[in-house]
Amino acid sequence: MFGLPQGQAALAGGNHDGKRGGAGSRHAGAPGEKQPGMLACCAATDAPGVCSAPSQETIAVTAKKNDKDLPLIQDIRLLGRILGDVIREQEGDAAFALIEQIRQLSVAFRRDADHEADKALKKLLKGLSADQTVSVIRAFTYFSHLANLAEDRHHIRRRTIRERAGDTQEGSIDVALARLRWAGIAPDAIVQTLAHSYLSPVLTAHPTEVQRKSILDAERDIAQLLAARDDIAERAQLYKAGRDALTPRALAANEAQLRARVAQLWQTRLLRYSKLTVADEIENALSYYEATFLREIPRIYADLENALGQTRVHSFLRMGQWIGGDRDGNPNVTAETLVQALRRQSEVALRHYLTEVHLLGSELSLSARLVGVTPAMQALADSSPDTSEHRRDEPYRRALTGIYARLAATLAQLSGGVAARHAVAPQNPYADAAGFLAELRTIEESLQAHHGAPLASERLQPLIRAVEVFGFHLATVDLRQSSDQHERVVAELLAAARIEPDYAALDEAARRTVLLRLLRDARPLRVVGAQYSEHTRAEIAIFETALRMRQAYGAAAIRHYIISHTETVSDLLEVLLLQKEVGLLRGTLDEPAASPPGAAPGAVADLIVVPLFETIEDLRNAADIMRAFYQVPGVAAMVQRSGAEQDIMLGYSDSNKDGGIFTSNWELYRAEIALVDLFDELPGIRLRMFHGRGGTVGRGGGPSYQAILAQPPGTVRGQIRLTEQGEVIASKYANPEIGRRNLETLVAATLEATLLQPTKPATKAFHEAAEQLSRASMQAYRALVYETPGFADYFFSATPIREIAELNIGSRPASRKPSQKIEDLRAIPWGFSWGQCRLTLPGWYGFGTAVQAFLHESGRPPAAQLALLRKMVRQWPFFSALLSNMDMVLAKSDLALASRYSELVQDARLRKKVFTAIEQEWQRTADALARITGEKERLASNTALARSIKHRFPYIDPLHHLQVELVRRWRAGQGDERVQTGIHISINGIAAGLRNTG
Repeated sequence: MFGLPQGQAALAGGNHDGKRGGAGSRHAGAPGEKQPGMLACCAATDAPGVCSAPSQETIAVTAKKNDKDLPLIQDIRLLGRILGDVIREQEGDAAFALIEQIRQLSVAFRRDADHEADKALKKLLKGLSADQTVSVIRAFTYFSHLANLAEDRHHIRRRTIRERAGDTQEGSIDVALARLRWAGIAPDAIVQTLAHSYLSPVLTAHPTEVQRKSILDAERDIAQLLAARDDIAERAQLYKAGRDALTPRALAANEAQLRARVAQLWQTRLLRYSKLTVADEIENALSYYEATFLREIPRIYADLENALGQTRVHSFLRMGQWIGGDRDGNPNVTAETLVQALRRQSEVALRHYLTEVHLLGSELSLSARLVGVTPAMQALADSSPDTSEHRRDEPYRRALTGIYARLAATLAQLSGGVAARHAVAPQNPYADAAGFLAELRTIEESLQAHHGAPLASERLQPLIRAVEVFGFHLATVDLRQSSDQHERVVAELLAAARIEPDYAALDEAARRTVLLRLLRDARPLRVVGAQYSEHTRAEIAIFETALRMRQAYGAAAIRHYIISHTETVSDLLEVLLLQKEVGLLRGTLDEPAASPPGAAPGAVADLIVVPLFETIEDLRNAADIMRAFYQVPGVAAMVQRSGAEQDIMLGYSDSNKDGGIFTSNWELYRAEIALVDLFDELPGIRLRMFHGRGGTVGRGGGPSYQAILAQPPGTVRGQIRLTEQGEVIASKYANPEIGRRNLETLVAATLEATLLQPTKPATKAFHEAAEQLSRASMQAYRALVYETPGFADYFFSATPIREIAELNIGSRPASRKPSQKIEDLRAIPWGFSWGQCRLTLPGWYGFGTAVQAFLHESGRPPAAQLALLRKMVRQWPFFSALLSNMDMVLAKSDLALASRYSELVQDARLRKKVFTAIEQEWQRTADALARITGEKERLASNTALARSIKHRFPYIDPLHHLQVELVRRWRAGQGDERVQTGIHISINGIAAGLRNTG
């Protein structure tokens, strides 16, 4: 259905020529030739029009210019044609033609200086029925999804070709290890570093994940079918001859399967009719473990060990999870959801192990009459309940039958699930994952001792690594709650115990005194028979459940307790007190040396108390708060006894919403430096930064590799956790191979940042310049967002924030309080809404004004100031990465489309005032980037992303126009359920097209 433009534009795939730096303008300057239709299903003709498609001659000419993109062009053309066929078959020719008409007017809107296309498009959209509108929106949305799949496949294809040619890419483990070798760092030193490292991507659930699992599953199938086309070509050695030279029968069979999956997509609803539950979020997240993590993480370890010369590497890369344990602002997360999360996680891990053990049993058919086994292996076989005569001489199979029976019993015990196969009845469950691991290693050692090493490497060793990494818990579930909620619980406990009648009224010093006294007292606080509030009971139940879950699934099941809005030392002490109340903290906080004979032992805490510093002020106070915390008598000793680890979480999204993009990043940078300096004074305690990154740049997103390397010197040290959120999870991890590449990037960046320390300390002049830019940037940002009268009204009118809040895309409310204040709005829907209207404001606003002030108001010659900024972008990874991210955000912005959204603001004076301010700042920021970097066009140094944007965005434009029209109807009371459905599907399609709006 959706073809590609003829000629050179076929490579770009769209109508942007880059003259406006990738951002919106009605005078985009598209390629001069007339654009063909995007509906490719009438492919019999080359004449431009509703149903034309690029001819084979056109593709051949284009391919000659750039052979490497031919498979991408063909994949998009194929998927577009299939989608077009499906729509014609199921919706009719009229719907088919309407889609093309809207696309042509959307293209013309970008080029039409006299606004005729604008008028015609508005007239057409206003005349559409709700059913017509939904049909068109679905078409463009599904094409965005399919184009993403083709693009992902091409990314994998190109990387494979480069690697076969010996051209390894930055961000790969091979390149990282090569750099380490060049630096004279021996493999043993690398292994030793990894032995003390901890790297963990943490999946979180937020109200921007717009994909249903059913859609994700169908799209995974399409991705596999696209990969199969490459496999067919490679097997036939016809890759250079092009796709059309492939075996007709294989092509036909593959295309028939693609058609079935596309038809499935078209007949599957994109939206949920009911609000997404925490259980739904748990299931969505688990699908990525089944598709990617369980198999790809062991492969990363295998690649790393092979590159290091088969040296055994510690399991430093592990997964984390917030879903089911993150209660901050989400009343739907309870002790019950925590239990459910861990039961389902355990079930996914155990079922994976059961499958692998079953397959091992079919492979390890070795006979004791032909090969020997170790005594330990023989004992394991003899202890098996498998007494089959057919396997009497097959010790490995007998042992694996017994292991399977034990795993099946463990599955029933930990999750209530039933194993799929039963050679013998489930029995003798494992007490923990270590017991299972020990038996697998017994098999491995026997194979290696009796010429069976090749048999161990294919399946057994990846299984062993999976058990090391995932245990019986799959992923570490973090607990999170806001500090004010802990305060409420502690206040009620103290009042009921008649210890302190009004804890909330105490100042910080008095609170610390009370809390410290209680932490030194071995007695519990709760009074038998006291009637506590539901809130207090629910919060304490979380701690009690965490204790039980750790006992059932292992200590790694729950390790971290994150405190949102940490502002004082008492916020941390309160959580220690609540741990003590249920037995998660044992002993007292007294220093052992000061304890009298017979006193309770020194305190040991099961959960790491993790402060989350979110606002600009919190980040500035972070080091002082942690210094005061560790000055509390007994705290440092308790942390050392409890594992000597201290995680500190840094909030990117809230700090951005508070102070703007530049100030947020600068204060995060400063906070990290101050915290590292502090912990360097606390010997024996390992500091680990937990980066609360989101999908968008405004929420800390952007390329992970550059972000890790741009961290301040000495802040990584092999220790890093970072959140993965929203559509970024699907974009990074839905495809197993792309998922492995993204995980590999994290490993490579962590190794380089730790051992090469590529980021040198910035000069004093750099810091002073950043501080000046930060002050001016924050002032400009807050002047618009918090000090412009009516700005909140503009935001709630000119973006689809209200409609996003209604969409069933998350279990968490969009706002912390029922108000229209920017302060109360969550940072996630804040950034998501700006992405939907294509302003992407949180990712760039304020920087242009800051640079202008730096150049002209500093008292130094502008030329000298500009030279300093150019030096900073060349020599300071922090600054260059930040500007690179702004460049990407500006490339994804579009002022022309944003102007359409601004028309939803009824107050004309407010509309003009705010949009003009935004437009002027956009231009200042674009000019500032051009002057500093010397690059006049957006994404000049990222051609792959530039190409991706050019071929994807023209098909997103119609979704914006349709969304604006439907929002106008809905807010005017002219809509029905179909109108609302259309709005919500357009949100899905735009998010899919932008890819990192979460």
